[in-house]
This record gives sequence, structure tokens and C-alpha cells, in this order.
Amino acid sequence: MDLQKNITEATIEIFETMIMLDITPGDPLEKSVHSFKCSVSGVIGLAGACQGMLAIHTPDAVAKAITSSFLGMDVDEVNEDVTDAIGELANMLAGNIKMVLDEAGKNVTVSIPSCIHGEEYSMDCVADADWVVVPFTVDSGEFLVELQLKSC
Repeated sequence: MDLQKNITEATIEIFETMIMLDITPGDPLEKSVHSFKCSVSGVIGLAGACQGMLAIHTPDAVAKAITSSFLGMDVDEVNEDVTDAIGELANMLAGNIKMVLDEAGKNVTVSIPSCIHGEEYSMDCVADADWVVVPFTVDSGEFLVELQLKSC
């Protein structure tokens, strides 16, 4: 399974059809990112034939811009609307990845979205997992989409 291709295609499709923002994918990062500052992260757990997680990590300014476009309203602070929107974006991305895995014969379930927001926080990755982190650029900045899969 080409994790980078699946993440890139899913993210572009969702941003074109649901968020209505142009995005440009970058080359996958060579190492995972664990620390975030002034950011919002939406996280979905994956269980079943494949275990892991999907996350979208957005600086506050990018999270507000995505939410503004997604909800069609002005957003000037990171609030519940923003965390809900980033969580729903993670949910849509995970749903797309779940569909790809299911079509490949892997029975996978997804958790409800969790959202983390803060001045500074860190996230550990799944041990011994295959992973990819793809950066994307929008007018307001850059965000990351991360997929980690184990036992696939």
C-alpha cells in the first residue's frame, strides 16, 4: 500500500470538494514530527486488521483559515468550532483511508475524532509502525497529515 499516495489523494479530494481551498502537497518528511506549538491536531485511531492512527496537524492560523472556508464564516480565534472542524477533517481523511484498506481486504474500524489544541504539546507515535507525514501548503501556511499503520 502506498501510504503517501493515499494520503495525498484523500487530502486533495477532501479539500477540493468539502473545504474549497487549493492545497499543494509537498514531499513526505524524512522523520516524524512529535512536538507542536500553537497548533491544533485532529486524531483518529484505527483498529482491526491494521492498527494505527491518522492525524492532521495545523498551526492555529491554518486551522482558523480551514475552519472559515469549511463553515463559511469568519473565525478569529481557536474555539470549539475550530477544534470540531479539524476533528471532522481528520474523520473524513480516516474514512477515506478506511475505504482504501477495506477494498484491500483489511477490515478496519475507526474511532471518534479527538482534538488537541495548545501552546505546546507532543504526541508519540505507534511503535513499530509504517508511517508517512505529508506536508501541504495553503494560502495561510502549511499543515501536516500523518498516517501510521501497524500489522497491515
